[in-house]
Amino acid sequence: MLKISEDRQDQQAILLRLEGRIIGPWVDELRDVCESFARNGVKITLDLEEVVFADDNAVALLTGLQSRGITLIRLTPFVEEQMKATVPKPIC
Repeated sequence: MLKISEDRQDQQAILLRLEGRIIGPWVDELRDVCESFARNGVKITLDLEEVVFADDNAVALLTGLQSRGITLIRLTPFVEEQMKATVPKPIC
């Protein structure tokens, strides 16, 4: 289960606090919530401090959201390592 709490900063910015597991249908739910705010030009920050698990689809979503300018803060070490593993390593 994933809990998403909204903390409206102002009309142009919102902080979404995530708690629990980002898996299965909750990945789509998070995508939908972010898309609805992004469509309206709202700057989104995701607080991941209380996320205990993220499946592969969730990590892909978080990586994609981050590349689109959504800020991720307070990642747990587990989620942070998962996201690092999805970034291609440079060839030396």
